[in-house]
Amino acid sequence: MTSLPPQPLSPLDGRYRAAVEALGEYLSEAGLNRARVHVEVEWLIAQTDRGFFGSSPLSAEQKAQLRSVVTEFGQVDIDELASLEATTRHDVKAVEYYVRRRLELLGLDDIAELTHFACTSEDINNLSYAITVRDAVERVWLPKYRGVIDALSALSVELRDAAMLSRTHGQPATPTTMGKELAVFAYRLERIARQVEATEYLGKFSGATGTFSAHVVAAPDVAWPDVSREFVESLGLTWNPLTTQIESHDWQAELYAKVSHANRVLHNLATDIWTYISLGYFRQIPAAGATGSSTMPHKVNPIRFENAEANLELSSAVLDSLAATLVTSRLQRDLTDSSAQRNIGVGFGHSLLALDNIERGLGEIDLDRSLLLADLDVNWEVLGEAIQTVIRAEVVAGRSTIADPYALLKELTRGKRVGAAELAAFVEGLEIGEDAKRRLLELTPATYTGLASELVDRL
Repeated sequence: MTSLPPQPLSPLDGRYRAAVEALGEYLSEAGLNRARVHVEVEWLIAQTDRGFFGSSPLSAEQKAQLRSVVTEFGQVDIDELASLEATTRHDVKAVEYYVRRRLELLGLDDIAELTHFACTSEDINNLSYAITVRDAVERVWLPKYRGVIDALSALSVELRDAAMLSRTHGQPATPTTMGKELAVFAYRLERIARQVEATEYLGKFSGATGTFSAHVVAAPDVAWPDVSREFVESLGLTWNPLTTQIESHDWQAELYAKVSHANRVLHNLATDIWTYISLGYFRQIPAAGATGSSTMPHKVNPIRFENAEANLELSSAVLDSLAATLVTSRLQRDLTDSSAQRNIGVGFGHSLLALDNIERGLGEIDLDRSLLLADLDVNWEVLGEAIQTVIRAEVVAGRSTIADPYALLKELTRGKRVGAAELAAFVEGLEIGEDAKRRLLELTPATYTGLASELVDRL
């Protein structure tokens, strides 16, 4: 048997690449290296702007040329860095040598020793991860996540008046509307979206053990904490003044916990939609030419939501592991975070793939309103709650002397199917006011939805 040509090991880089490739711009080795180059370049510019060690500020043209190293970073640069790392066996040192080569090409050899000046690798890495994770979340994951919220919200409004039997504990219960039930998920997801949007992306830039020790020896008169804060903030990050060699990764743990929470709410949505499909409430719109089953030609399987479930579980497994692992580092530094963080893209990739499936799945379903109404019409016993509640109000108002209204309705309805005629006869015989009796006689399971439709406006 001949060997296969090199193949992607992860389905995210194979079968599902098209759905997640936008994340590769940031949460890939190449994306991380570009961010590392970005940090090194900006640190060079920041130092020369301050005239450190007799250096002169770079001209606008020189700054533009240096920054173009980042903006034009491509496959040739990726390959060059791989070649350098094969020699250095150190990814950040390879980046330093790469930047030094660019300084030489630009005729800026005189500031070469300011490259990576007073930096430990983690000074570059933590800022690079913060930049890439921030950009991946804000430019890729959040827009897709909000696309699902928007689709849900639109469906909620469209179906706000579609009366539906509730099924608390899987049993017939007080009716609701499909729109209101979908709005519950949209509201939950929106809360988490705001929390993710409020994420602080922290960064440190303080040397080998977070003490500015080498900095102070090289330049005792420089206010290094101020320089560090200004540099970190210039990258659009929040400065962390108290760290070991590493930034403590608490912001990452907080973010991944929020995304994992979002995954679980989305998982709940996927399982509910799947269940509504299985009940026949939602019909799936078949895609032209698609096959649902290899043997049963009639089937249209809810694969979008099943695929989403699996990928949400995988995403949360990775993100939960990262959140638990990254907050611990032995003493002033160990290297467990280095390998762990290389899987950030995996966690977000599975979540993004699930979001894509849910968004597409929501666009491929159609509500069978007639089935919802038929389901309601054979479950008149759900009005037992309304009747006993009205009797209680009438007793308090002095218009009834019925003892224990709940027990009365329990005897009539618990575990039984009660039809419209039986309930009407029961209500007619009740000792309650005429206005209350009229309201109950006019009530049907399809109209017993309270404020469900109005609640959709809370979105």
